Amino acid sequence: MSKRTEEHKRDSQYQQAKKQGYRARSAFKLFEIQKRFNIFKRTYYILDLGCAPGSWLQVSKKFAIENIDRYKDGFYHRDHFKILGVDIKKISAIDDIHFIKMDFSQPEFFDHVKSFFQGPKIDLIISDASINKSGNKFSDQVKQVKLCNSALVFVDLLKYKGNFVIKIFEGEDYKNFLNQLKKKFQIVKAFKPQTSYKVSNEVYLIGLRKK
Repeated sequence: MSKRTEEHKRDSQYQQAKKQGYRARSAFKLFEIQKRFNIFKRTYYILDLGCAPGSWLQVSKKFAIENIDRYKDGFYHRDHFKILGVDIKKISAIDDIHFIKMDFSQPEFFDHVKSFFQGPKIDLIISDASINKSGNKFSDQVKQVKLCNSALVFVDLLKYKGNFVIKIFEGEDYKNFLNQLKKKFQIVKAFKPQTSYKVSNEVYLIGLRKK
């Protein structure tokens, strides 16, 4: 076990996540985003890009189930949920969640998503995907933005007024990607959860209410 892995497992947030049944401390980041922006309101069809090890899928399932019970007012009620996760890494199965092991930047994955959700019906797209950092902040930021652009194409399958959450690194190309989101969503906010490591340059962009 590497020193970095040992330190991660001693992390209090990691230990708390395990106690609560979540696969990673990143679950708490998504809970923070939900508390601030209410992204899961009336969400039943959810796409998670770069989902390993599965903690965001777990959180998504929790809210989807709650929504089925909560929203019975006829405004936008579905009696079921559909959650799809994708990653190049294999993950342990989660009941009632569909997983595909592949690179979501590959064109054929778009067809998989369209078929699974049967059209532009996704309520929420989330992505905590990250490149493997090299330590060079400039090149890492460029690669992460490229990954974010690969995720952005799936907004076409998001329903009107649907929401979008993605991790990006601050740097030279950050503003350009932010401006792209502003063209697609009525509201765009940048947010750094308290559970993010202080030394990390990661930030989450929240696109609310797709145009």
